[in-house]
Amino acid sequence: MAGTPVDASWLDWVAENRLLGCGVAGMVDAMVGRGVSADDAMAAIRQVESAPGFGAAERIAQRLRKLESVLDNQHAVAMLAPGAHAIERRARIGRDDWLRSFVAASRPLVLTDMAADWPALQRWTPLHLREHYGEVLVEVQTGRASDPDFERNKLLLRREMPVAELVDRVLQGSGNDLYLTANNQALKRPGLAPLLADIGSLPDWVDRDALPGAALLWFGAAGTLTPLHHDTLMLLHTQVVGRKRWRLASPLQTPRLYNTRSVFSPVDLAAPDLARFPRLAGVQVFDVVLGPGETLFVPLGWWHQVEALDTSLSISFTNLDVPNCFSYHHPVEAA
Repeated sequence: MAGTPVDASWLDWVAENRLLGCGVAGMVDAMVGRGVSADDAMAAIRQVESAPGFGAAERIAQRLRKLESVLDNQHAVAMLAPGAHAIERRARIGRDDWLRSFVAASRPLVLTDMAADWPALQRWTPLHLREHYGEVLVEVQTGRASDPDFERNKLLLRREMPVAELVDRVLQGSGNDLYLTANNQALKRPGLAPLLADIGSLPDWVDRDALPGAALLWFGAAGTLTPLHHDTLMLLHTQVVGRKRWRLASPLQTPRLYNTRSVFSPVDLAAPDLARFPRLAGVQVFDVVLGPGETLFVPLGWWHQVEALDTSLSISFTNLDVPNCFSYHHPVEAA
């Protein structure tokens, strides 16, 4: 009885895994486990390895492995610094110290009282939003719980609803189905713009005048999730109502996080699957719970995933008074 045919998708799989350094015996076993005969599996591997251009691709792969080893070693050295295995908490920090110790050094920071004088901490509650902004239409993401790739498909999950309906639904339940996220750009809508008046003083390294175009609102029930990804700029995230749990990993560990498309990773740092993602072994995960009034500084390129532990209302902003626009070459998933 004939086995599973070795088509172009199998040859692509063989090429990718050989370039990643996978052993021939393990690849044959994997192919046999999917119905390919051992002889056909070996023939496919030989065909790929003898194809024109494979040698050049292998040399490029070796250069990439060198870069990965450089990142691994740089991360190992960075972890030698005192306090490197925890996220530091500070009441306040001056511009020079922030630039030197957290921006240039690429270290996250929790500011414990940056928002101490913000009227938002006293005013912003779900019921306040309902009472004062209930008729304002906002764009939300809904149906997330039934879509395992909800972040990638966020544009397909958009729906407009009044703030009052959003508040009622958030307060009635929990879970990841409904979320007002940064991507919904709520504070750029005139109806919610007055909320920005409730943002009090900011550090001297934040450009206050640029706040209206750089502030992003988040509102959802306990259990709302943001999957593992990295942003392409630096940001501050202030928790106003409820708590959020952040799990972060250094950009120096990117090769271990299976970043095969854009800024996303399929990895769950809360429950790492080492059988499926063996390179996760040894990744340093930073775990911090952000409470009301606390602000997290996320340095450039840091991987993070976020879970709301309570009904949560928070604001993030990117208007730092330093260059904050960067270019990335993102991987594109094979069709």
